[in-house]
Amino acid sequence: MSDLMGRKALVTGGASGIGAACARELAARGAEVTVADLDGVAAKAVAHEIDGHAWIIDLLEVDTLAELRLETDILINNAGVQSVSPIEEFAPHRFRMMQTLMVEAPFLLTRAALPHMYAQGFGRIVNISSVHGIRASQFKVAYVTAKHGLEGLSKVTALEGGPHGVTSNCVSPGYVRTPLVDKQIAEQAAAHGIPEQEVLEKVLLTESAIKRLIEPEEVAALVGWLVSDTAGMITGSSYLMDGGWSAR
Repeated sequence: MSDLMGRKALVTGGASGIGAACARELAARGAEVTVADLDGVAAKAVAHEIDGHAWIIDLLEVDTLAELRLETDILINNAGVQSVSPIEEFAPHRFRMMQTLMVEAPFLLTRAALPHMYAQGFGRIVNISSVHGIRASQFKVAYVTAKHGLEGLSKVTALEGGPHGVTSNCVSPGYVRTPLVDKQIAEQAAAHGIPEQEVLEKVLLTESAIKRLIEPEEVAALVGWLVSDTAGMITGSSYLMDGGWSAR
């Protein structure tokens, strides 16, 4: 497909996992992709693979982001981290950092991208949220709070951007096969003394009707459609990809 020819795209957290899959998907559809990540080596590797660009950036440096002006047609806000701890033990500095990375940074990048999008009458913003953007889980207070905030940011952007040809949506997956999740599975298996498949079925995927991890490429395929011309009337939505978790 070449429906994104002539479009410029920016993917944060693009050096691995969902971000790298999105970068590959958009490049395969003809977009000129910038891979933004703190990991410069990995970002350059993905950028080289897709004939794109690497942008080595610390998204926690919000003062720098506040001065940005981005000339991108497509913005994929994907960068994120996870921490698991009871609320009373959750480190306040870690909570603040996660809100900065997963809410404030997407706000600042959106803010930086909108003037260019408005000027050309076209823009696509996709925020990689999570089923935790609409559902809560114990011990994930910062992540759940941030993803709920990201969903709100996305909807306000949709309302303001609509008259200017800019759409804004969330893609909200359950557990995706990424290095972060693979690590969680191995740690849970060791901690509970059970096989990794049992961790999947009885710990991570207990709420899901489909007992498997989502592949990053599945998320990227949905992102690819949302940024296309054919999705021009899709905005302010949250597309769940959770194997039936949220149907309960």
